[in-house]
Order: sequence, then structure tokens, then C-alpha cells
Amino acid sequence: MTAFWILAPVMVIAALGLLFVRKAVHAALLLATVMVSLAVLYLVQEAPFLFVVQIIVYTGAILMLFLFVLMLIGVDSSDSLVETIKGQRFAAAVVGLLFGATIVITLAQVSLGPVIGLDGVQDDGNVPAIAQLLFSKYVFAFEATAALLITAALGAMVLAHRERLTPKQTQAALATQRVRDYAETGKHLGPLPPPGTYARHNAVDTPALLPDGSVSELSINAHLASRGIVRPAPESATVIQALEQGGLEPDPAADEPSDKGGED
Repeated sequence: MTAFWILAPVMVIAALGLLFVRKAVHAALLLATVMVSLAVLYLVQEAPFLFVVQIIVYTGAILMLFLFVLMLIGVDSSDSLVETIKGQRFAAAVVGLLFGATIVITLAQVSLGPVIGLDGVQDDGNVPAIAQLLFSKYVFAFEATAALLITAALGAMVLAHRERLTPKQTQAALATQRVRDYAETGKHLGPLPPPGTYARHNAVDTPALLPDGSVSELSINAHLASRGIVRPAPESATVIQALEQGGLEPDPAADEPSDKGGED
């Protein structure tokens, strides 16, 4: 019970913080707090299987995927306040209030008694008991869920499949096409410059700088540029040129470049 009374307020505060924080990355971190606290409560209730699943699957996989996507699309962009569906905020508020009332009424009808861990009601332990239920009483639901997931995966593959209308080009044909494009339109022969090249920040929102110090527009994703969250690069170009000429001392307060070759 001690762990519950310590973690329950933390979980409630973190869950409420999800509704009021303005940055998506902060919301993801608060969600991680709720998930980890819930996993600890599973462990206290002598449910090691649920504890491991909560940590590995939800916190370690799904939530980290959220953070990875947030890092790719940027966290400084402002959210649009224009409603694409009329009345969606009012409907969301009504549904939220109904859900909250359902939870409160359900908890009010639960009789409080002595806390008994799952090992107290499962003689063989938590993991064998879950396996016995899955493959005996709930075997049909388990197999139906597995079949549904496999069907969904196959359906996604079918929907994403694209019929090839032209023969696949070989490496020699691709090289010939690149040379032809360079001769006709002046398109660069090599790959696109990665973000952060010759810049002081090795991030996806920092444009690469060409040898003359100008900005390479090809190094920035068009979506980031349209959202206006691209870092200004001319200042970095000026600093790099001054450092190469030896006429400017590096600013110790500036961000240090990463070890990934940001100032090659």
C-alpha cells in the first residue's frame, strides 16, 4: 500500500499534466511517468508478467516510437487552432465528461477490502496462471485475436503493394540517367547533402552549407521548411568562414558540435 499512496498522486499529477502542457515532448515524458508508475504497481501486486510487458512493450517500444516521431517532425511548431470538423471540441468535452463520470461511478461501487496479491489467488504463480487461462478458457479469443492481427498485417501489405509498370532499372541505367540529367539540367550527380554539413548544429532542421558558405536548399525537408522551423544558417556560415581564416575566436558559450562529423 505504501507504493500505491506514493505513486498514485504522481500518476494523477502526470495525467493532468498531459492536458495542460503545451509541448508534445513534455506530454510524452509525462505519459512515460504514468506508464512506469503503473508498471511498479503491477509489480507490487505480484504480477511480474504485466510488469515486464508494461515496461518493454508500452514504455520501451510504443512510447519511444512517439518520441522518435516527435524528434523527426520537430517540437517547436505551433498547433493549428482551426477546427476541421465543426463541434469536435464540444463533442470531445462531452465524451470526456461521460468517461470520467463512468470511471467515478464504477470506482464508487467497488467494495474496498484487504489487498491480496495475485500470487495469493494463483497457486502456481502469475505467469503459469496467465498461460493456463490463455490456452484453455480463452483459447478461442486468443486465436481469434492472433488471426485478426495477421489479417491486418496482410491487408496492410496488400494495400501498400504497388504494381510495377516499368522494368526495374539497373545500377548502370541509374548512373547513365544521373549523368544525362547533369548534362541537360545541371542536377548534381551525387546524393543530396545531409542536414548539418558544415554547420554548427548536426540536426535535421539545420540546412547544409555549400563550400562557398551558401545554404543548400536540397538538404532540408520540404515539410520542415513550409512549417518555418528551419534554423537560420547564414550566421553559422559566417562563423565557419571566420574560424577557417583565423580571425575569430570560437564562442565558448556556443553549442559544441557533435561527434557525428558536424564540422567536417
